Amino acid sequence: MDVNTRVSGDNQTLIVDIGEKFDFSKVEAFRAAYKDLPSGINHISVDLAKTEYMDSSALGMLLNMQKALTGKDLTYSIVNARPPVARILQISRFDKKFTLR
Repeated sequence: MDVNTRVSGDNQTLIVDIGEKFDFSKVEAFRAAYKDLPSGINHISVDLAKTEYMDSSALGMLLNMQKALTGKDLTYSIVNARPPVARILQISRFDKKFTLR
């Protein structure tokens, strides 16, 4: 499954759905997901509900997203992470850069 995006009902949040694996194979698809933000977007939510595996390149992609969007008035969250993935995020201190839900 590729990276899929959708906009919330209020047109303010871009939701980026990640498939079972969040690894280097998703670099281009993940970058394309946030490249051309629709107008009115003020929040990006990365949904890891289906993600069973995440490696260090995924952590880098998340940080690169924030760096690429510097200067835009955006907030970020990572949602629905399964316990093993949530643990990786917590150990890596991603709760300091993203809201984890």
